[in-house]
Amino acid sequence: MPDKRVAGLLTDIGTEELAHFEIIGAMVHQLTRNLTPEQIEKSGFAPYYTDHTLGVWPQAAGGIPFNACEFQVKGDPICDLTEDLAADAAKV
Repeated sequence: MPDKRVAGLLTDIGTEELAHFEIIGAMVHQLTRNLTPEQIEKSGFAPYYTDHTLGVWPQAAGGIPFNACEFQVKGDPICDLTEDLAADAAKV
């Protein structure tokens, strides 16, 4: 990134978005921490719980883990941000 101010701004945005993952993870933990084994089985959490226990593992509803393959990079910040937004909109 040639402009250090823009690089700093993008770093701040990325850090804030990771904090959102942390907030969602804390909410999921609070909602599921007192489930009995029977409730875990009945709710459909059993396969997830077996793989990750109490850890929060971001994944799609279909069970596909989140990874960086969701993003493309062209080297142009405006193009990259627009592409990422379009990819996110296509998932909705």
